[in-house]
Amino acid sequence: MKKVLLCLALLIGLSGINAQTTGKSKYTILLTGASFASSNNGWFELGCKELDAKSLNKAVPGTAIADAANLMATQELYSREELEEIDALVIMHVHDKDVASEAGLKKTFMDYPVPFDRSNYAAAYDYVIKRYISECYNLKFDKNSKYYNTPSGKPVIVVLCTHWHDVRTIFNPAVRKLGEKWGFPVVEFDKYIGFSKNSPHPVTGEQYSILYSRNNETIGGVEYGWHPYEGENQYIQQRMAAIFVDLMKKVLPLEADSNR
Repeated sequence: MKKVLLCLALLIGLSGINAQTTGKSKYTILLTGASFASSNNGWFELGCKELDAKSLNKAVPGTAIADAANLMATQELYSREELEEIDALVIMHVHDKDVASEAGLKKTFMDYPVPFDRSNYAAAYDYVIKRYISECYNLKFDKNSKYYNTPSGKPVIVVLCTHWHDVRTIFNPAVRKLGEKWGFPVVEFDKYIGFSKNSPHPVTGEQYSILYSRNNETIGGVEYGWHPYEGENQYIQQRMAAIFVDLMKKVLPLEADSNR
């Protein structure tokens, strides 16, 4: 009996060493977004570490969802190899626009004229979503894909995000509505960040978000925190990471693809 237990212990130990030496992450997650999502923030990278996920952060400050759509149109947002590898696409383009509007939407992504400008944020979101779903499905016809001849192609996980707090009163409800339309989960940073625009700080009398921001924006004559302090050691980045991880643990499959 002792020999059996010893053998089991050795096997468990060797499997642990194996996992460490291969250096492979359990998941791969791609993020597209702008300044609130770029790698100098830290929340996405912190979250991926906690999830044992390889982070593909494609967010670029100053961009919008139209830019992500244009990169998809030229096959620059992700490579063919990355498409095969990605377990989840996370979108954090959070300009205060109605991204759930039905005006100007097309039946398929191929019906949209490209390149996109920034005149219709909802159309650009629609293009990104429909193109990603289509490309994942069409891997079932690709003989070089591990999803070749599977019934549904590559499983699709698209995750949407609110703004990091609740000041964006057009975008935040709209992105939730878009999530409901497609059945996509939403990272509700605004709901769980720990403060609200509805209650100023009881000591400063100013908006709570200002305490955690490196600059401010004025909306309706009121100043709010705009860009949070950057870096993985910052409280807001750590809190956003925790909110992100909590959601992702609910939507990522328990077992990563065995063919990876």
